Amino acid sequence: MEHEHKKISRKLLIFDALLVVLVLAMLFLLSHMFKQVPEKEPDRTEVVKSTAFKNISLKARAVYVYDLSTKKIIFEKNSTEQLPLASLTKLMMAVVANDMAEKDSRVTIRKEFLTEDGDSGLAVGETWKLKDLLDFSLVVSSNDGSRALASVIGSVTNNNTDFDNGQKDFISRMNDKANSLGLSRMYFVNTTGLDVGTVSGGYATAQDVGTLLSYIISKKPTLLEATTYKKTVFYSTTEKHTAKNTNSVMGEIPGLIASKTGYTDLAGGNLAIAFDPSIGEPIVIVVLGSTQEGRFEDVSKLVQASIKYVRE
Repeated sequence: MEHEHKKISRKLLIFDALLVVLVLAMLFLLSHMFKQVPEKEPDRTEVVKSTAFKNISLKARAVYVYDLSTKKIIFEKNSTEQLPLASLTKLMMAVVANDMAEKDSRVTIRKEFLTEDGDSGLAVGETWKLKDLLDFSLVVSSNDGSRALASVIGSVTNNNTDFDNGQKDFISRMNDKANSLGLSRMYFVNTTGLDVGTVSGGYATAQDVGTLLSYIISKKPTLLEATTYKKTVFYSTTEKHTAKNTNSVMGEIPGLIASKTGYTDLAGGNLAIAFDPSIGEPIVIVVLGSTQEGRFEDVSKLVQASIKYVRE
């Protein structure tokens, strides 16, 4: 009798276990049947049809206009064509410098840092706060400043004073950052964007540049603040530097958030800006392959069209 009782008890335990498994399986299936479907991500390749940009005449080879509030492209022209960046390269230089070093770090100008084309007034031996030199380099598009930042930050990160290798490491990190952001057609040869013979210092699509600028505004909103001023005064340990913005039409752009110019023989005229024509509706505009003066004319037209778009 006791043996039979134990057999019945074991059967009941097995039945109970199977019942629990069955109930859990049913709950699992029900939870997936009624699980809320996540909201679809905005289509970043979709172009909104707007009459605001109808019949607009532009000199730029490629254009990208993006509405950050709706995450929609509102105008584009050859925006996925890979083109030379010129000094728009310095946007990524700024991102990587900001990621790698503290803003209160110090950068001392060495003679070898002043070999790049263009003289922005830096002097051998003067020492800058990193943030000040970064802002200065963006505002006046200083090639010497960009070289100094990359060389020093790269060498310090590697715990040595090999500034050439430091610069190479910094450029590698710029390319790594582009890859991490999914900018597959963006890459860099140097930190300035200067042409090297028949090769540009950096390449990307207008869409890539727009995505990078959108990332900066969203994740590092103060990084490009200095580029919104017409003129700024900076002080190193020994020198006073007056920085005049290279964007000649910035005063015509309402709610300017960020601005960066670029021009070389290979690239032609480039310009990337972000502005907020109506509170909380920032717009990113990128023009590549225009002319030296045409880039400003193109952006002015696109700004006015964007304002009309917002008001539609």
